[in-house]
Amino acid sequence: MPYTQVIKQLKESLQTGYRQAIDADKRLDELRQAGHGKFVAIFTEEQGFTQKSNRFLPYVQELANELEELQSHTHIPPEALEAHVQKIAALLKTLHLFKQNTK
Repeated sequence: MPYTQVIKQLKESLQTGYRQAIDADKRLDELRQAGHGKFVAIFTEEQGFTQKSNRFLPYVQELANELEELQSHTHIPPEALEAHVQKIAALLKTLHLFKQNTK
């Protein structure tokens, strides 16, 4: 897959994550107001995130910053691309599970 296609696909996945994160963060606010959701972070360092937040949008921002950094290179190292894709996948999977379990 050409470089521009890879970047385009990553951006689309991130946009999907952003929209879902907004909804999920609203739901988290509702749960907290009801006395639930007493956790410190959604993801762990082992999942590759440096951010520690009990909301989804900071993780989306981390991924957006990372994607911007990757785009600034003429060649993306395969291991950096793989790590980024794994983090996007973890975000989208977690958002999906959260939505399914909080209906």
